[in-house]
Order: sequence, then structure tokens, then C-alpha cells
Amino acid sequence: MQVHWHRRDLRVADNRGLTTAAEAGPVAPVFVFDESVLEHAGSPRVRYLLDALAELRASYRSLGSDLLVARGDPRTVVPAVATALDAERVVWNEGYSGLARERDAAVRLALDEEGVSRELVHDAIFHRPGSITTNAGDIYSVYTYFWKKWRDRDKPDPYPEPEAGDLVDAETLETVAERCADDAFDVAVGDVPTISSLGFEAPAADVVSAGTEVARDRLSAFCEDAIFRYGDDRDYPARDATSRLSTDLKFGTIGIREVYAATVDAREGVGGEKDESVEEFQSQLAWREFYTHVLWDNPSVVTENYKQYENDIQWRDDPDELAAWKDGRTGYPIVDAGMRQLKQEAYMHNRVRMIVASFLTKDLLCDWRHGYDHFREYLSDHDTANDNGGWQWAASTGTDAQPYFRIFNPMTQGERYDPDGEYIKQYVPELAGVTANTIHEWHEMSDPERERVAPDYPDPIVDHSERREMALSMFETARGDE
Repeated sequence: MQVHWHRRDLRVADNRGLTTAAEAGPVAPVFVFDESVLEHAGSPRVRYLLDALAELRASYRSLGSDLLVARGDPRTVVPAVATALDAERVVWNEGYSGLARERDAAVRLALDEEGVSRELVHDAIFHRPGSITTNAGDIYSVYTYFWKKWRDRDKPDPYPEPEAGDLVDAETLETVAERCADDAFDVAVGDVPTISSLGFEAPAADVVSAGTEVARDRLSAFCEDAIFRYGDDRDYPARDATSRLSTDLKFGTIGIREVYAATVDAREGVGGEKDESVEEFQSQLAWREFYTHVLWDNPSVVTENYKQYENDIQWRDDPDELAAWKDGRTGYPIVDAGMRQLKQEAYMHNRVRMIVASFLTKDLLCDWRHGYDHFREYLSDHDTANDNGGWQWAASTGTDAQPYFRIFNPMTQGERYDPDGEYIKQYVPELAGVTANTIHEWHEMSDPERERVAPDYPDPIVDHSERREMALSMFETARGDE
């Protein structure tokens, strides 16, 4: 018998680790709630995780099996489940963050001590970290060069879903749970815990639905329409031109090969701008992989600047300004709309993520780590590699980063990417009755004018022009230019 340890692969289809185990099956699937992972979680992600596990359990039940759900240290739980099952091997899909790799190594050692074979499988991205490098053998720090190699390499097809005969039946799983009953951890068949039992409050946000079928629905709808507008419309938050698959990919409720195959099918027979638009979306999948390679090569980037300056950056870190940013009360409409969308939906449009990140680091002069931590708490799609890469790009401290002297003007960004104010009005109701021109001129209006047209919306908390000069000076000092 085999054990498949689920982590960020909450699906039965296009799951390389599960397929690998099933080739020598039958397979007992297990998921472990690990406290060392939960301590970094936010309630929106926990909500999605629990819903995804319920859907995964339903998938296994439809195949005559079930899902073992445990809570404890994987170093203890996984070997115990394998021993109770008298399993020959445990298979799981690799993780690439520092925490995931440390956990993988610890579980490998624990299985070795119990005499249980194990196999780690590459699954979450197309190309294993370290396989796309410069001619000198280094991980790329510039995306453009990485993209060219990523684009031209072959992509494997989706892996097949196991059949009922490939899985351990539910009755045997019950026996496994009973054998583990006296151990210092919980194992049950199909018992997905409540969010409160894990120590989290229900999120205030309306978290996206979880599971493979709804992810496939999102993918199908995207490939029928928006993917062909993606190149032109993806930066405009009111145009509904993104896939909204980020949370599904983060938790692996849909496989990357299945997503890519759908884009290849969509691209078939189209040309011109539509073809270019599909490739633009594929390039975003490559960005996701690029940042994973960077994190694998430099695990410390989670807490440290990737790019080193001669001197420390002297972040201002004003607590009142940081609080206003978190609450969406900065007086810069596009920034506040994004921060409020985050609270309401556990999601934020990608262009707006760049705008709010630039505003925090370049207008408020706050350390990017404050923003990263806030996103980690509130995003349902928080991904260590992607979020860290995005925040360090905005802060001019990361790979292929925005040059320190290119600073987003939040008002210009709002006018360019939300010209009619549709997105802003959706999330900032104080401005719902205000014309788009007035919204985009908010920073130029006098206090009495602002009081007259939108008395409940705040004045700008900083002057962008002044803060831009302060940011330039801050970075020039860090560079040793002053």
C-alpha cells in the first residue's frame, strides 16, 4: 500500500504525486493540519482550505475511498499513518519555501527511522527550481530572460485522475484511524475541523468558493472570453479580465498543467491580438514560477531584502499612516478602493496591488514587510513566493525590481486604469455620487471643496510630490549617493 500526503495539492486530478503513488497503489490519502504552518495563516486562507478539503473528501468518497484528516506534527503523524497501514511508501509533492523544505527533510528522516520508503515529486510548477538558469548556472534575477526559456520548453500534459481501484477503501481507512487512536495526535476519516477549532475567527471577507469543479468553471469561463482581452484589459480592475484562479493555484485545487492545457486549447486557431493576449496570460504563469525559483534559491527573501544597498534603507514607518493605509482611509481613491476590496473579498486586483504597494513604500515610506504581513493576513491567495516577489519589486529591493526613481503617482494610476471611477465607486461608497473627474482631482481640491462634494471621505494624508522627493532622497542615501 501507498500513502499520499496532501499539502498544497488539494485535488485528485492532475496531481503528479497522487498519480505516482497510484501506479503502485492502492493509496491512502492524508492531510495534516500542522501548527507550524497554521501560525502563518490568515482566516480567509483557512476558510478556503477547509472548504477545499471538504471538496477533496467528496472526490475521494465518489471513488469509494475517503480522506484521512490529522492534526499534529507531520514528523509524527505521517510515519504513524504509514505504519498503521503497513505502507510500503509515502509520496508527496515537493514544497519550495524554506519552511516547506525543512518540513520535507524532517519527515524524510522520520520515515527513514521507521523503515518506510518515501518519494518527493515535482508538481506545483512546470520546471523544477534550478533547471532554468543563466549560462553561468545561476538562478535568473531578471524575468525577461527566464520567460524566454520557460516559454520555449515543453510542458507535460495533465496527469490522470486515479480510479476507484487505485485507492484504499473507506473501511480500511477507519481501521488506520483506530490504530492511531492512542497516539499523541488526532486522526479521523473525513472529519474536517471547524475554523474555530483551529483557533481562527470566521473571516469578514466573502472568500471565493473552493474546489476543483468551481476552479474548472472559472478556468472555462475565462478561456471562453476574457483570455482574449487579457492583454488589453488585465490592468483595468473594472473590466473583469482576470482569471481569478490565484487562490485555486495557491492551494492546488486545480493543477498547473490543466490550466496551461486550457490556454493552449484557447489559443488554437486564433491569431493576431487574441493569440498575443493568450500568451500574455501564459507569461503570468511564468511570473509565478519565476518567483518560486527565486524563493527556492534565496529562502531568506521572505524577511530580508533581495537587493542589497550600501546603507540600510531608513524607512519612516509612521504608525498612523500605516493604519490609514490598512483601513483604506488615505484620501487617495484608487489606494483606498484596493485596500477595501482586500477586506471585503480577501482579494485585490493585481494592478491595484502594485499601486497600493508603491504607495506604502514610496509615499508613506513604510518598510515593505508591513505590507507583506498585512497581505498575508487578509489575502485568500497569499503565496509566499508571489507576494514576496511583488512587494520587493514595488519597494525596489527585489529581483528585476522597479527602479527606485520610478515612483507611481497614485492619482495618475487611478485616472489611467479606472478612468470612469467604476472600481473606485464600487469600493469607496463615499465617492459613489461624485464624478470621475472630481475623483481623479481629489488631491488638487481645496479642503472646503472636498467637504462639499464628499464630506465623509478623508483628505489626502500626504502630499505625493513631497513624499516622492523624500523617497528619492531615502534611496539615494541607501545607495551611498549622499
